[in-house]
Amino acid sequence: MAAYERVLVEIAAGIGSVTLNRPEKLNAFDRAMCDELLEALRLLSGSDGVRVIAMTGAGRAFCAGADLGVLGSDGPALVAAGKDVALALRRAPQPVLAVVNGAAAGGGANLALACDYRIASDQASIGQVFHKLGLVPDWGGTFFLPRLVGTSKALELVWSARMVPAAEALDLGLFDRVVPHARLASDARALAAAWAAQPPSAVRRAKAALYRSEAGGGALEAVLDLEITQQNELFATPDVRARIAGGASIAKRSD
Repeated sequence: MAAYERVLVEIAAGIGSVTLNRPEKLNAFDRAMCDELLEALRLLSGSDGVRVIAMTGAGRAFCAGADLGVLGSDGPALVAAGKDVALALRRAPQPVLAVVNGAAAGGGANLALACDYRIASDQASIGQVFHKLGLVPDWGGTFFLPRLVGTSKALELVWSARMVPAAEALDLGLFDRVVPHARLASDARALAAAWAAQPPSAVRRAKAALYRSEAGGGALEAVLDLEITQQNELFATPDVRARIAGGASIAKRSD
């Protein structure tokens, strides 16, 4: 098993667990964390001993998206990493379960949406907060969001840049199940164990067939490429640079 710092990986009883491990940064992404996450996902998805992958965050957040401290310099690399991670999640033959323990914002929201199923704490929230920095959704958000909530609601969520509380997220279909915070870990384990007990060849074929039916061809990859182009164009604008430079105050207001 490879050793990581920003991502914790464990395999037990057929379940590969991935924990984003920058709790002091609300598990926000820097380049090293993106690299570790991608490597961990490739490791787990390529293992015949892993029947389900479960992802969560350490501490009080699931993932706050990009680390604003490095977004100004590493923004294009972080956006590009989102394509690799989203495709790794969707191409993983196993079911991928997002265990949303707290706030999932920006790229962190779309990390959760890229998973096959989302079980969330009643204290969790999720939001497309990109417009607060003058940016557009990345990490697959423009692909996943309208498929879950419809185009008009997706536009409202993007334009408002608001964090959606757990109960509303459940109603909208952003979360698939919401449980009391104290039960999140145990309920997620039980769900993952139930899936892991199913015949793996059937489970993997069902996932592949359902996504092929939904998206077809290279639709996801094309959308991810468009997101990268849009985001890189925006990173070059003075407005975005100013907003990123003042990002610490934005983060505090959003917390």
